[in-house]
Amino acid sequence: MATPDHLHFFIDPSRCIGCQACVQACTECDTHRGESMMHLEYVERAESTQTVPVVCMHCEQPTCAEVCPADAIKRTGDGVVQSAQRPRCIACGNCVMACPFGVPELYEDRQIMMKCDMCYDRSSVGKKPMCATVCPSQALFFGSREQIAQLRPLSAPVNRFQFGDQVITTRVFTMVPRATAARQPWVDVTAAMEDRPPARAIMLRVLPAAPPAPADAPDPFAEVVI
Repeated sequence: MATPDHLHFFIDPSRCIGCQACVQACTECDTHRGESMMHLEYVERAESTQTVPVVCMHCEQPTCAEVCPADAIKRTGDGVVQSAQRPRCIACGNCVMACPFGVPELYEDRQIMMKCDMCYDRSSVGKKPMCATVCPSQALFFGSREQIAQLRPLSAPVNRFQFGDQVITTRVFTMVPRATAARQPWVDVTAAMEDRPPARAIMLRVLPAAPPAPADAPDPFAEVVI
């Protein structure tokens, strides 16, 4: 089985509300067997409550697989990079160090690397990954390009990421402002690390005080005896 060609995984970090529903849902995926492979990262935690969901980006040329000395990490024909195969994995940690997105996790107690595999038992038959089924803000979305274009008319999907001189193409898309994507159809990750959000002044309207009630007005909180 393979994930249908018209279905893709989209991440819209600006919509994440930090509810951790994706983290809990990930534990219910049969291929994870109770472990959550979802990363919920905080951005500038000392200054903001903004969170970002991080899943495996399923690179076109996965660095994790390229540096594996035991050839334990496989990429399916439809582009999904799997967790390490238990008989082959030697728990060396090369994949953990090599991944530019910081996704693989090495479980030393079991001597195995595990990571998000897009709930392959579900996505390979056209079902949504568990995290995308529960995300209340649709920061994680699994569907067609036509659907995401209709839902996010001001955003565009991008699946190319630049790290210095290297550009990585992924199977998972990140939503960015449409104007930005038109100007630069990739995300310069290292440059974005220096970005700071523009200062914003938040104006809160203060409601006028209610006029005092007349002296003979009934007490609205008085107990009524029937």
